Amino acid sequence: MQTETLGVFLKTRRDRVPPEAAGLRTYGTLRRVPGLRREELAQLAGVSVGYYTRLEQDQSGTASPQVLDALARVLGLDDAESSHLHNLAQRPGVSRLVRPAPETLDPRVATLLHALSDSVPAIILGRRGDVLGWNRTGHLLLAEHVDYTAPDSPETRPSIPRMFFLDPLHRDLYRNWSDLARIHIGYLRLTSGRHPTDARLAELIGELAMGSPEFAELWATGDVADCTSGPMNLRHPTLGHVDVDYQVWLQPDSPDHRLEAYTPRDTASRDALRLLASR
Repeated sequence: MQTETLGVFLKTRRDRVPPEAAGLRTYGTLRRVPGLRREELAQLAGVSVGYYTRLEQDQSGTASPQVLDALARVLGLDDAESSHLHNLAQRPGVSRLVRPAPETLDPRVATLLHALSDSVPAIILGRRGDVLGWNRTGHLLLAEHVDYTAPDSPETRPSIPRMFFLDPLHRDLYRNWSDLARIHIGYLRLTSGRHPTDARLAELIGELAMGSPEFAELWATGDVADCTSGPMNLRHPTLGHVDVDYQVWLQPDSPDHRLEAYTPRDTASRDALRLLASR
């Protein structure tokens, strides 16, 4: 799997910008590249062709925020993609992977989880998508086939990305699996840009790429996405069809920890969640 670098990301984004979208006229001539040429992107961003070429070949050292913003503008990057571009530009030439200590759940985040009670299904996710905690309905909604106490120990913590792509029981839970898969992968890429030396994260991405052809194919697109809110259409083994919206709440003191809550999108789903809470 190709290592994610500033040059690799720029190349994948450049290939996706039709000349017409950048205001260029092609006059019907054949082009050897699917998107913008290097010289076209450099001109539109106001940098020399030689300098941009060195950026794409990862030979320029560093790039200023102003240059990165200009490139993001021409490439039409959204906020998540622009953030990823800046993160990649800050990487040292050679990143040495380190194995961070297991994540610990912040007591205040745990208090917030318990304050929701079982009426609102919720889980707390770590940097790499490990479940650091969940309330009873959050567990029953998303992973009732997993031991409820599994998040208590780093050795047994469920990994949502691992279950999503490699666990058939968990995968079958999602009726909109394909849409959610792109978000999962886009967020993992965004996280990898924020934490380029995290060996555990690199191992997870490698494991998913080896074990899931869909993951490998989508990862190769270079897409980046943040994970904040959206629809989740479930095929629950006990409740049947349940449609919920997920909402992610970030904690200022623990920016890598996300509290994800699930709210019903219709009356039938609300009744299903009430039934879940009564269990």
